[in-house]
Amino acid sequence: MQYFLQLVISGIVVGSIYALAALGFVLIYKASRVINFAHGQYIAIGAFSAYFFATGPKLPFVVSAFLALVLTAFLGFLTERIFLKKLVGQPIISVIMVTIGLASVLDGLMHLTPFGASNYTFPKFLPQGGVNLLGLQLDYAQLLAVAFTVLFLVLFSLFFQRSTLGIAMRAVADDQMASLSLGVSVEKMFALAWAAAGLTAAASGLVVGTIAGLNLGALTSIGLKVFPAVILGGLDSISGAVVGGLLIGVLEKLAEGYLDALVPGGGTSYVFPFVILLVVLWFKPHGLFGTEEIERV
Repeated sequence: MQYFLQLVISGIVVGSIYALAALGFVLIYKASRVINFAHGQYIAIGAFSAYFFATGPKLPFVVSAFLALVLTAFLGFLTERIFLKKLVGQPIISVIMVTIGLASVLDGLMHLTPFGASNYTFPKFLPQGGVNLLGLQLDYAQLLAVAFTVLFLVLFSLFFQRSTLGIAMRAVADDQMASLSLGVSVEKMFALAWAAAGLTAAASGLVVGTIAGLNLGALTSIGLKVFPAVILGGLDSISGAVVGGLLIGVLEKLAEGYLDALVPGGGTSYVFPFVILLVVLWFKPHGLFGTEEIERV
């Protein structure tokens, strides 16, 4: 039982990272019905930006993290303004191919930097040790991952429910033509959604870097590994992104703990989330919390 609980706790920590990354997917999809295949690259840029600010100018880590969040949010904003604004009204496959191309370009540029070939770690900013919960040891980095997810969920919930911009973004997601008729700038809402997605990408990159260190390949791969969480929760559901991320994280760790020993060479933890993805698409294509759209012809 102790082993099972340890796997569940580890899965919740990993799932918190997936949930943060999934928030970015959902924010963009809710506003513009676009899936961003360059999300993993934004995660890496956010993490390595914080590392650069912390080790180059040697700024305090809190300041470095804040600058990384702002920088990655601005990058998301520029992406929409420069590359995607001109594609409004074009077939959705054209927009998706642009994000795939952008992922390749950003990946190539990052490999040209010193960060592309080595492993790095953030300067120590958390105290040693952790807390004991029901006999399970949790270090402060793991607690930070969960706290970040809760913080961003609360902030985005308040943003969408209480702020004028958040309500406008929800209106655009529900009906773009009606929003235009009410004077809402759809283009502005698209750009803000990409900026918010960049913010959550940087947050997840910071958490990964704090727990496991910085590796370009590992960071960019999160953009693909988070797809099962997004599909499970529902592409247009913020709460679904969190629930889906936590479920996939727990299932991945349980597969690693119990199934890897039964399979020669292991590796079931990498495959199992995508098996879940196929099952969800088979039985419930819109996910657990996604909105099912019915088209009348």
